[in-house]
Amino acid sequence: MKDSALFDRIRFRGRPQAHPASMVVSGNVRFTVLTPRMIRLEWAETGAFEDRATYAFPTRYVETPPPFAVRVEDGVLVLDTGALTLRYRTGSGQFTPENLSIAFPLNGETVVWRPGMPNSRNLRGTRRTLDNCAGDATLEEGLLSRDGWALFDDTPHVLFDPADGWVQPRRDYEIPGKGVQDWIFFGYGHDYKAALSEYLPFGGAIPLIPRFILGGWWSRYWAYSDEDLKQLVGDFEAHDIPLDVLVIDMDWHTPDGWTGYTWNRELFPDPPAFLRWVHEKGLRATLNLHPADGIQPHEAAYPAFAQAMGVDPATRQPIPFTIGDKRFVEAYFSILHHPMEDEGVDFWWLDWQQGEVSDVKGLDPLPWLNHLHFNDITRKGVRPMLYSRWGGLGNHRYYIGFSGDTYETWGALAYQPYFTATAANVLYGWWSHDIGGHMGGTITPELYARWVQYGALSPVLRLHATKDARCERRPWAFGEDVFRVARTAFQWRYRLVPYLYTLARRNVETGLSVCYPMVYEHPETPDAYAARFQYYFGDQMLAAPIVHPMDEATGMAFEDVWVPPGMWMDAQTHETFTGPRWVRLVGDLDRVPLLLKAGAIVPLAPEFEEVTPPRLRSGVTDVLPRDRLVIAAVPGAPGRFRLYEDDGLTEAYREGQFEWTEITSEAEGARWRVL
Repeated sequence: MKDSALFDRIRFRGRPQAHPASMVVSGNVRFTVLTPRMIRLEWAETGAFEDRATYAFPTRYVETPPPFAVRVEDGVLVLDTGALTLRYRTGSGQFTPENLSIAFPLNGETVVWRPGMPNSRNLRGTRRTLDNCAGDATLEEGLLSRDGWALFDDTPHVLFDPADGWVQPRRDYEIPGKGVQDWIFFGYGHDYKAALSEYLPFGGAIPLIPRFILGGWWSRYWAYSDEDLKQLVGDFEAHDIPLDVLVIDMDWHTPDGWTGYTWNRELFPDPPAFLRWVHEKGLRATLNLHPADGIQPHEAAYPAFAQAMGVDPATRQPIPFTIGDKRFVEAYFSILHHPMEDEGVDFWWLDWQQGEVSDVKGLDPLPWLNHLHFNDITRKGVRPMLYSRWGGLGNHRYYIGFSGDTYETWGALAYQPYFTATAANVLYGWWSHDIGGHMGGTITPELYARWVQYGALSPVLRLHATKDARCERRPWAFGEDVFRVARTAFQWRYRLVPYLYTLARRNVETGLSVCYPMVYEHPETPDAYAARFQYYFGDQMLAAPIVHPMDEATGMAFEDVWVPPGMWMDAQTHETFTGPRWVRLVGDLDRVPLLLKAGAIVPLAPEFEEVTPPRLRSGVTDVLPRDRLVIAAVPGAPGRFRLYEDDGLTEAYREGQFEWTEITSEAEGARWRVL
């Protein structure tokens, strides 16, 4: 069925042509002042500059360009924004260390950047995937650096046609005579939060997540039948462990290859009925998707797809995956995906692992697929949702991230708090990890418990494992102690939803992620940079989940935690610490270091048993009572928190259908009052 609105939904939107008053042209170079601390640097050998959008910069226009001064001194163009001073020797060609520099103040000194300088203290960003990682991994450079500057090279990236928003290759800048340089310089010093918030208008808005993302997820690569999954959900309910999302891995489709679009009727004899059951339980369903192999003749949709592509179905000719072709994309969505969405699939798990080459020169399929899927599913009238890998700078517009197939190791767990918080440096705040790791078959009960505890204090709590009977993930399968710890973590996660959802709205407005590095608040403190295993969990608390094994002799584990300036209270023990200093937090399997600052206010849902009757333990984020919140307040300083609420699912918040509630705390004699 043709979808006349498809290409309007998926067109790449932005306002890429900068305001004329933002631009300075000198021969074959153009400088565009985006903010006083962000400048676009272009050299074009032909003198034809580029005004089309890129994935990282869909917009370059500002209504009121920042003021700056330009002059020429002895053949050198000097552009002064008040924060940055750029110098370029006019007529000297492409940018080199000899003809271009940018100077700015940093901690009482002047930093001078030149092309080719290593950004040795870059705070890093994130990476496409953690596939096959058992510990640390190399990260891409991010937008923040202790050196005070960062440079993003947009030169090799594809462009988007302003007429229809469709992808186009950038001209052949590698060919002699057609050279291009397209860089963006960030000179924010150590004002890290400003760098992110000021990039946001150019990189594109972060949409508000649907609230159900914050609930519990079950996922496993396993040949479940519909009855198996019903039994599994019933087991979670019976054990008082809440769920909101059911992930169905590859075996939902026929076992004829990595790519598939035809339900496996042996496992799912009536898919629409099963999906109705999922929704009746208050759950959401997502299916695994590997589209790289195109459409094969065995697929039920093959005849219609072949006809749409002008291929005679009788030839049984496979249809290759050509995601840069409009005709293919129209059939891809209208014939393959929309019918299943209409049956009840809520969103897709786009599990792209097949490289960066496509049918369009320079087009990496992953970020393009992320854009297409995320925008196409808006046709359902609810907030869009996609579950996929990182596609590069600009991918913050398309949540959430799937970090890939890690090993079941302590090293992999210990790396994830750092990895997740560091991704905030590129605005990518919604990573979802395989809680428990993906593969290996060596997980211990202790490691499983610690991973679940971390998951409850991460952006997304999603259990997952590969198709290996040794890779158990059911919380009740590890003994009574681990079951108690895991259930507590899941239930605590649900109590945190009002707080986390408010942080999600703040993420939309400021770009600040739910989990972010300590250095954002303490950029001049060396200890904040050394605090690798902890992070701010919103601005009211810091989390330091235990990610190292217990001492065999004592049966205790510990984390060394840097306490920032001021008074902080341990959420479990109520012990207080005054920073700045390092403390060693020790505990048994139940211990989860979580410190609340003086004046912290954290809105919580009621105790889990009060939320919903025992017969209903699924889809809990939809039924959290808004009129029975518990306000946790820490004395010691006046506090303020603005609680955000809306319907959690639709786009009505864009029309003003939401509420902010101001909550404050203050001393009243010897008592502490919360208003």
